Amino acid sequence: MQSGDKALAVSSPRLSREFYAPDAVEVAPRLLNKVLVHGEVAGRIIEVEAYMGPQDPASHAYGKMTQRNRAMFGPPGHLYVYFTYGMHWCINAVCGPEGFASAVLIRALEPLAGLERMWERRTRARKETDLCSGPAKLSQALGLEGSFDGADLVSADRGVTILDDGVPPPLRPATSGRIGVRAGKQYPWRWFVPGNPHLSRSR
Repeated sequence: MQSGDKALAVSSPRLSREFYAPDAVEVAPRLLNKVLVHGEVAGRIIEVEAYMGPQDPASHAYGKMTQRNRAMFGPPGHLYVYFTYGMHWCINAVCGPEGFASAVLIRALEPLAGLERMWERRTRARKETDLCSGPAKLSQALGLEGSFDGADLVSADRGVTILDDGVPPPLRPATSGRIGVRAGKQYPWRWFVPGNPHLSRSR
């Protein structure tokens, strides 16, 4: 472990395919406090949003399958990675049955391991709470970009996976509407660990 890293059980199991099998609304709050890992860099998931494909006007899969959103329609337990604003990558865990296009956007992490590498990648960060406090920030901090689209989280085929290190989700996760969406604002499909200083937004 590097200087500043926090305790992380290296033997923690990966989440199973069955974990991702329900739809995103069910999986999203269960992902809180799990650990996203890429190589030796890791962070605890503290903020997520669910996107529900064909019934959700805010989802990239609301219309039809395209080259961009193809991974969302694949089997559960894979990554959907997309490019936004012409400069940022964002990562999602694909959930639900194949063909349904349900996914959970990872919005914020609490850094756990590989902090020196995170600082190298996040040159604009000025404090630790800036490292992973947003979907684009955490993707940059963990070195995740377009080549990871479709990666299998269960087998960690490209070195990226999600672990269960025994920390349970909060008994009462905070909820809100999703951030930055124009359609589907009525759905309270954002969940987060209340009071965590690494959140993208506190409310």
